[in-house]
Amino acid sequence: MRLTSLVPSLYGVSCSQMYYYFTSYSKDPWGLKLLVIVVWLSDSAHQALISHSVYWYLVTEYGNPVALTLLTRTIIAEVFFGICTGFFVQSFFVVRIWHLSGKKLAVVIPVAILVLGEFSVGMAYSIKAVSFTTFLEDTRLKSLSIATNAFAAAGDVTIAVLMCKILHDSRTGFSKSDTLINKLMMFSVNTGILTSICACLSLITILAMPNTFVYITFFFLLGRVYSNTLMATLNARKSLREASGGDLSLSLRDMQPTVPSNLSISNRRTGDIAIHIDTTHESKHDIESQYGGSLKRPVESV
Repeated sequence: MRLTSLVPSLYGVSCSQMYYYFTSYSKDPWGLKLLVIVVWLSDSAHQALISHSVYWYLVTEYGNPVALTLLTRTIIAEVFFGICTGFFVQSFFVVRIWHLSGKKLAVVIPVAILVLGEFSVGMAYSIKAVSFTTFLEDTRLKSLSIATNAFAAAGDVTIAVLMCKILHDSRTGFSKSDTLINKLMMFSVNTGILTSICACLSLITILAMPNTFVYITFFFLLGRVYSNTLMATLNARKSLREASGGDLSLSLRDMQPTVPSNLSISNRRTGDIAIHIDTTHESKHDIESQYGGSLKRPVESV
């Protein structure tokens, strides 16, 4: 019951984060703003359906044991919105990995398959279960429930691992940028581990206790965790920029791969004195930020 009470609490947190986002990042591209709005709408619908289901079982049908064997329309519909919320958020992270990895298909395709697999199996479950009226009928789709949770757990763990691997490989040797990379890695772990743990617990409980609905608690939580993870990722950009001392440029529209460039070599003679100046300018995108930006640090050697 305590875990279940976290669901509306986390929804309140996501609403607060959305308000902070629109008041602090008004210059973000409309595509990103649209993603935030769509995720919030899906999350809100998911929360409303959960609240109705809980109210129906605990209040409307209080004292009616037969009602506990019945499926409400809303408890099936919430699966649809929960799957949609997870798909939108995971797709955002897949696109981020795509840019950070230098658009390497070998890195992106495996995680994209896991995300699409979760979405496809979840949609199949929702469509087939919409006509069910009892929990006994729902047991026929136990294999789809297990597959959905397995894809979710595998996808979330893979996203977290890939983000840390890509950021670790982005180290440049500059102490300031490496310190920032360490902070981003820690942030990726802290946000990614929440969805990973929730998805793994949902999978473990459905396998260990197949004749119960304990896993539903974690499945309900997963939607809230997804939306909060997205908002926390977007809202962290300002604090990371300030922590970098203002040298960090975080823009979701500036995603370019690392490209070193050498400037020209010039020679100048004055009388019998030859002056030779070698100037090397390196622009390193230490972080094609998981928040969508890049860190440029010029190094000049004279």
